[in-house]
Amino acid sequence: MLLVGSNVGIGKSIVASVPVPLFALLRFVIALAVLWPLLRLSKMKRVARGEWINLFLQALFGTFGFTLLMLNGVARTSAVAAGVITSTIPAVVALFAWIFLKEKPGGRAWASIVLAIAGVLVINVAQSGDSDAGSLSGNLMVLGAVCCESLYVILSRRLTQTLPAIDICAYTHTIGLLLMLPLGATSFVGFAWHSVSWSTWALVIWYGLSASIFSFWLWMKGIRHVDGSLAGVFSAVLPIAAALYGIAFLGERPTIAHGIALTCVVVGIALASLKARDAETVSRESGL
Repeated sequence: MLLVGSNVGIGKSIVASVPVPLFALLRFVIALAVLWPLLRLSKMKRVARGEWINLFLQALFGTFGFTLLMLNGVARTSAVAAGVITSTIPAVVALFAWIFLKEKPGGRAWASIVLAIAGVLVINVAQSGDSDAGSLSGNLMVLGAVCCESLYVILSRRLTQTLPAIDICAYTHTIGLLLMLPLGATSFVGFAWHSVSWSTWALVIWYGLSASIFSFWLWMKGIRHVDGSLAGVFSAVLPIAAALYGIAFLGERPTIAHGIALTCVVVGIALASLKARDAETVSRESGL
């Protein structure tokens, strides 16, 4: 979660000098430079047609759509605001699970969803009067990215039962690269590559590796050794990491509205995690 949160600010630093479509394309190129050994034709032939359709939808929403919306969003709003909005993913996943999977949320889950919505509204209302009119549109783009990532999670629930998680990562990034290629290729023409500092290119490489591989691998390894409720609590680290990066490297200053919004989201995450912990306790006591 520290990596995911800091990537919000790192992305904002990069898009200040690199066009979003080009940066998005480079992210997939960097990721596949590491993941390509997983793309063995003999193994890919065993993936069923229905699974490929699911993989395409995951790539469309979780890699292609998420990347474009997130990077365009952070270019228009603050890293602090983007971090808070991004941390609402657990609540949005619960909402989408109710809508698409008919998994009715309990009382605490509903409270988590309401608090997440309240946090987003607080930020948007606070920034609606700013002189920078782009901040509101940026917040909405980040919210769109949250919806895309939440759809990715919903789609992953079924697919992870039949395919290894790292293979899903490789396949979705390959499809994402193909989707991003037409947009990113246009940015190559006439782009002043020499105008971008070496430190920025280093951030591009780090972002590609961190967003697509390191954070994914650490999360999958960690989730095996901790309860799901405890893992949910760590989602609260995301906005804190984003805020710290924005303050330390981008000169941003959190406002009271950011504090209120962050409190809403963190309390919501805690409520959802308490629900998960209660369910696990009941399962253990019943011998399940």
